[in-house]
Amino acid sequence: MTDAATSADVLDAVENGAGFCLVCANGHGSLPPRTVCPACGSRALEREALPETGTVRAVTTVHVGPPAFADETPYGLAIARFGPVRLTGHVRADALDGLARGDDVTLGVGTAGDERHLRFE
Repeated sequence: MTDAATSADVLDAVENGAGFCLVCANGHGSLPPRTVCPACGSRALEREALPETGTVRAVTTVHVGPPAFADETPYGLAIARFGPVRLTGHVRADALDGLARGDDVTLGVGTAGDERHLRFE
């Protein structure tokens, strides 16, 4: 099993251009913190580098968000496939126009208040 990674470790890695996920021998991917594959129960998880781009699977516009995002509305939320994992990320309004299923996005880190989150460009 890989060393115990946290969600903060993933965000740090993405900020440094070295995003990763955890993958079991069956090819199921997930993000830390995990000690067991959520799909098959395997405890043998290894780090795998995330691809530079992902493919949008779904996108929606948020018009009324939580307080931390109040100054950013409207903004988008998208689900994108990056190799073996599906990730949910924030999409700024200026990048949202025309974003659709099948489009490629890159992964970054954004902030809302003092919280970091995944962001798609």
